[in-house]
Amino acid sequence: MTRFLSVSLPTLATDRIIRLMRAQGLVKPPEAPLATAAKINGAQKLAALDARGQALGLKPGMTLPDARAMHPTLICADADPEAEARTLAHIADWCRRFTPLAALDAPDGVMLDVSGAAHLFGGEARLLAEIETRLQTQGFFARAALASTPEAAFALARYGGARIDARILPLGLDAAELAHRLGDLPLAALRLDQATLKALAEAGLRRLCDILMRPRAPIAARCGALLYARLDGLLGRAKTPISPRFEAPAFMTERRFLDGVLRREDIEPSILSLAQDLSVLLTRHGEGARRLRASLFRVDGMVKHFEVGASRPLREPGLIAKLFRERFEAASIANDGDAFDAGYGFDVIRLAALVVERKDPEQTGWSDPDAAGDLADLVDRLGARLGLRRVTRLAFNAAHTPEFAVIAVPAAQYAQRGHHIKTASKGVAAFPTSEAALSGHLPSRPIRLLKRPEPIEAIAGVPDGPPLRFRWRRVLHEVAAFEGPERIAPEWWRGESALTRDYFRMEDREGQRFWLFREGLFNSETPRPRWFMHGLFA
Repeated sequence: MTRFLSVSLPTLATDRIIRLMRAQGLVKPPEAPLATAAKINGAQKLAALDARGQALGLKPGMTLPDARAMHPTLICADADPEAEARTLAHIADWCRRFTPLAALDAPDGVMLDVSGAAHLFGGEARLLAEIETRLQTQGFFARAALASTPEAAFALARYGGARIDARILPLGLDAAELAHRLGDLPLAALRLDQATLKALAEAGLRRLCDILMRPRAPIAARCGALLYARLDGLLGRAKTPISPRFEAPAFMTERRFLDGVLRREDIEPSILSLAQDLSVLLTRHGEGARRLRASLFRVDGMVKHFEVGASRPLREPGLIAKLFRERFEAASIANDGDAFDAGYGFDVIRLAALVVERKDPEQTGWSDPDAAGDLADLVDRLGARLGLRRVTRLAFNAAHTPEFAVIAVPAAQYAQRGHHIKTASKGVAAFPTSEAALSGHLPSRPIRLLKRPEPIEAIAGVPDGPPLRFRWRRVLHEVAAFEGPERIAPEWWRGESALTRDYFRMEDREGQRFWLFREGLFNSETPRPRWFMHGLFA
């Protein structure tokens, strides 16, 4: 059976202002009401009120001069919907300490799917009390309710009784008992617009029981089908899913602490212990983690997230802990030595496998070390500190142009395609050298390829022949021997702007060997071909 928990924050906007005032050392007088105001239709009107302002009869939508005339002690701040949305998002993130399925219920609520989780906190009543108490400690007034449908939980959180047990709908209620428990709620609990509520009020319909006792057709014809769609969701006749802010992780482990953990020396062993538990889950299902997240829930409501990625499915606890150690070290450098900002400490630490892949059992026991695995571990460690996209390796590219024949790809991405990561050859050669180098002849490709071809000044006997001498980097070279040409035509899709290249392998009188090319065919592609230096032989 699904169970949904709704958290209502009716004074979220003003509670945020009070928290800011406290951070600045200011104290709001308890007798003075607090409100936020926004410019609506050219007039400053109240947007939100605290409990004191509501008790004094102030209402949202009232003009600011009228409100000050009624209560001169009114404290007013500018409404900031974006800041209020960020605060609500932070609260929803904090609520994930109770369940990973937490959704925003804007503008002033959070909806949680706590199916099968309430017993971990001593039951449903204790769960509601803990959420309300903890949020109150953080400076937010909250009312929570629990039911089998999101609509019922929403209605009870905002319009239910003051006692917690009055805001919990037990499992197994029949339709008559459910209608009896919810019948006294106002129609506003169905989240209808003001025009519809006004039309229903004019017809004498103000509570849920007023429409439950009447036939549907006349009311639906007057107010639309949305009213009964919401009512069916409230009574469990229709299923309504929620949209969590974050997808639930495939596997998750967590630790809870009576006293907040403050030191990195205590956090890292906790991560290792969680990794051991996570490894058991992954092994049992034949999976390995490709992306992991460590979430540290602070006592005062802040949440710190650290994510790492792996170049292959991973479930070794020591390697997982090592990745997070690198991630913490990188965060410490970025934050001047403080990676966590623990505040009063973390009372919940969670480790989750966000992305998993199939990991079949591997043969072990060979005496030779697994060099490929060691290199993959190095890629993961560098990726945890620098980011996986910044750790690259060279891969062949299907292109005839030499400078584009090799590209840099993320090492983790290359491993993901099923290739074994092997050590790259030394130097920056784009092509393997030919065995002809052993016989004293020039290899077909140079040992060193320049990053970009460099223009040279060349003098040739005929326009389409090899150069007799050339000047490169202000040094004149006399050609003693050459081989070529080797013609490399451009790809057809590059159009007429791409020119044909004729490559020559040359040796000057000093014994230096070069790889040159002439760009453009004489008279057919260009009236004056240009020469470039592209590589050097040993």
